[in-house]
Amino acid sequence: MRTLVLNAGYEPLAIVPFRRAIALVLAGKAVILVADEVPVRSAERTLARPAVVVLTRYVRIPYQRRVPLSRRGVLRRDGHRCCYCGRSASTVDHVLPRSRGGQDTWENLVAACLPCNGRKGDRTPAEIGWSLVQPPRAPSGGSWVVRGSEQRRPAWDGYLPDLDVAA
Repeated sequence: MRTLVLNAGYEPLAIVPFRRAIALVLAGKAVILVADEVPVRSAERTLARPAVVVLTRYVRIPYQRRVPLSRRGVLRRDGHRCCYCGRSASTVDHVLPRSRGGQDTWENLVAACLPCNGRKGDRTPAEIGWSLVQPPRAPSGGSWVVRGSEQRRPAWDGYLPDLDVAA
């Protein structure tokens, strides 16, 4: 079981094992907002199993958190759908091919199905008369910064924003 940890301002910080969340609660550093039905029992006490906890003190993040570029992230951003035909995608394609100077950036990578990726080859979509279903953008939002949030639990719905893509 995993637990969503919220900062004192209710923005998502991390997803941790429930044992870590219980340690935060017992130390007085966090408060349980949402608990699971099944409690945690020890020889001396019974505690609610936390699904969502909020820290009692605000934790300042000293840097701008950016979403790291990864194959999994590109597929997640595009919903595992090909940006050329809309079918299920399992590969990542460079809109401007690397052989023509295309970079590994959020704006140049899209999810693609194997047939479309092979057909496109070393050409741009415009050269073969294709268009993108949606323009690729860098993702943003708390749910992109928090690792593991793609495997959501229903208890997190009110606290973890939807998967957003930067406008």
